Amino acid sequence: MLTVWGRRTSSNVQALMWCIGELDLPFIRHNAGHRYGVTDTPAFAALNPNRTVPVLQDGDDPPLWETGAILRYLAGRYARDTFWPVDPVARADVDRWAEWAKINVALGFTAPVFWRVVRTPAAQRDPDAIRQAVTALERFLAIADTRLAQSPFLAGNSFTLADIQFGHVLHRYFDIDTDRAPLPALADYYTRLVQRPAYREHVMVDYEELRA
Repeated sequence: MLTVWGRRTSSNVQALMWCIGELDLPFIRHNAGHRYGVTDTPAFAALNPNRTVPVLQDGDDPPLWETGAILRYLAGRYARDTFWPVDPVARADVDRWAEWAKINVALGFTAPVFWRVVRTPAAQRDPDAIRQAVTALERFLAIADTRLAQSPFLAGNSFTLADIQFGHVLHRYFDIDTDRAPLPALADYYTRLVQRPAYREHVMVDYEELRA
């Protein structure tokens, strides 16, 4: 049994929970972080000295933290070869797209765009900064759009770990009130993600509790 610490509205927790859902693994999740607290307790610090979410514990094994490491652990232990290939070259191809998505898309969206649009009071928002952040983000999304015009998923013909790292921010990207560039292949890809039950359950989560 997997035990997860982290609130449903954390984008990193959503990536983890989506992966758990896709792998159809049993879990228990404890709310932690933001208005739920918990992360400031000594007990949580014993799980993760950084006091961040998510944290995962698989049975009696030691707790794991850092989302990318947790995802790779779950993929390596529980996933099919199409999701996380055994062949090192094929796996590296998936992993490079996963890292690219985390560094350039997830990090380029969450604080620079989402926090400025949703988690900042309207009177304090900087429209120019938001516009510049969206433009910077969409330079990378255009790379994904070109890629997705050639294959149904980010790393090729199969749904992989790279799609977890990339796709978990797209619900908020398409949902928030901001102008977006026309990226048709990306929009089609998002439509396909929405059809996945685990995506609807764990990623398409109401984020009103985060709104300023």
